[in-house]
Amino acid sequence: MTALVREFTPTLYSAPNLWQQLGIAERGPKLYQALHEGFSYSVFDKLSLVSMLDKKQLAQVCQLAPATLARRAKLGKFTQEESDRLHRFATVLVAANTLFDKDMVATKRWLTEPVYGLGDKAPLNMLATSAETQAILDLIGRLEHGVFA
Repeated sequence: MTALVREFTPTLYSAPNLWQQLGIAERGPKLYQALHEGFSYSVFDKLSLVSMLDKKQLAQVCQLAPATLARRAKLGKFTQEESDRLHRFATVLVAANTLFDKDMVATKRWLTEPVYGLGDKAPLNMLATSAETQAILDLIGRLEHGVFA
């Protein structure tokens, strides 16, 4: 009797990045299409889980009233505008998580506490406009490169 012996070649294990965990394309046409069509309600659930924010706090950050959130849960998807706000939060979450070397506890602490470089405002309180969101992302970029001024 002969036995077949195959060479085993292990594949590199790569943990999914936050975008993959959320089920959102990082950029490009797939992202644009998802934003136009509206994110699935499951994105909200995943954002809450990954960010370690309770759903009430996440809804408040993304300016989603409780009644609206309940309607979106029934419908199963968000509007284009609501999806954009969820994406804005996800973008800041991913950038901050990268800044803190994938330490979500440190990331959450930084997002929820006042930050000197943002005029002593908590980043989560500055996601209402794209200009404020850009200020957060600019600060993260400066911190990553050691530019503190």
